[in-house]
Amino acid sequence: MKRVFDILASVAGLIVFGPVILLLAALVRRDSSGPGIFAQARVGRAERVFTCYKLRTMRQGTVSAASHETPSAAVTRLGAFLRKWKLDELPQLWNVLRGEMSLVGPRPSLPVQDEVIAARRARGVFALRPGITGLAQVHGIDMSRPERLAEVDAQYLATRSFGGDLALILQTVTGKGRGDRVGT
Repeated sequence: MKRVFDILASVAGLIVFGPVILLLAALVRRDSSGPGIFAQARVGRAERVFTCYKLRTMRQGTVSAASHETPSAAVTRLGAFLRKWKLDELPQLWNVLRGEMSLVGPRPSLPVQDEVIAARRARGVFALRPGITGLAQVHGIDMSRPERLAEVDAQYLATRSFGGDLALILQTVTGKGRGDRVGT
């Protein structure tokens, strides 16, 4: 049922938000040099590496690293807005349609984030498709705390449900987790 919902929602999302994605990609290009859509290798289900798409939020030439490891000066003014409202994630609807991601699941890590990968591996989290949003995101837990992140991802794995996914999507759309971090 989850995969059917992902397919239907991603198709609908691409139809509705396709023009918005194209407009935002053009604005990103106008705001700073480089492509509007950013492609980056990420670790997905069964630890398979895939290409994840996002609207570019950093200046061209910024080193490929986790967001919490990149200087805030690397983020463009438009990029900060896109991140705040999570609009930079919209192109990942294509990843969802292709089956590389789900609407809800653990956020995909970079292949160089060894601590995150090891902590998730130890908890069986790679049984899931990564998501555009997830339990950790709505609680403001990012990849700077690999063990805590993996614990929450494993909690999602153990308790996931269709209703729970809908609640997480609603929390994301209404802004829960935007800028707030959980210290526990």
